[in-house]
Amino acid sequence: MNNTFRIALAGNPNTGKSTLFNALTGLKQHTGNWAGKTVSLAEGAVHYKKTTFRLIDLPGTYSLYSNSTDEEVARNYIVFEKPDVTLVVLDATSLERNLNLALQVLEMTSNVIVCINLIDEAKKRGIEIDEQRLMRQLGVPVLKLSARNKTGFPALLDTIDRMIQGEISTSPFSIQYNEETEEKIKQLEPNVKKLVGDRFPSRWITLRLLDGDTSLLDEIQKRMQREEESKWNTVEKTSANHLENF
Repeated sequence: MNNTFRIALAGNPNTGKSTLFNALTGLKQHTGNWAGKTVSLAEGAVHYKKTTFRLIDLPGTYSLYSNSTDEEVARNYIVFEKPDVTLVVLDATSLERNLNLALQVLEMTSNVIVCINLIDEAKKRGIEIDEQRLMRQLGVPVLKLSARNKTGFPALLDTIDRMIQGEISTSPFSIQYNEETEEKIKQLEPNVKKLVGDRFPSRWITLRLLDGDTSLLDEIQKRMQREEESKWNTVEKTSANHLENF
């Protein structure tokens, strides 16, 4: 039974995402580079109960539309590497701006926990946040915490664990676009579904194609080619083994 699970951290710059990562992992982390990219990658481990959470600190970005290498790396990891859970870290003092990224992530994956960080700063400014109302609206767990004070960590780790164990079901909020866009999605998505099946989020890919994201098409094509090559390599090895035994 697999007791190690991958947890991705996404968020705008200056939301305290890396502070949260460092506070959770302590010295159990290392830094490297993404394959073929100049973007640095930080990974660390958290042991909780009998489970190990392998945390991946994604580059801080304002969006996931692949307008930069950082955005492309963060986007590709969530969509193609499929972490078991994605934590979206928001700044409690700037929720309106930060929620844009959260809504983008919710279009890409359903295994999301929204972490409202810097609640201590929000309190100083007289800002009150109704996380229960946000949870109902977004359809995923919403937790308030302070990474630098390690406030809210027990609830966060417990929520991650329960989501991994299938004890938490989510129903992510889906943005409804104007009538013309929704009609185009309706026409194009069945063809996208035929191409990618259930491997990738078909509605989100359809939206990106309508937006002219050619880099996404290239990435999907490369990954599907690698999958096919891997399948054929497996078939060839199996055939060779049978021939030797024969």
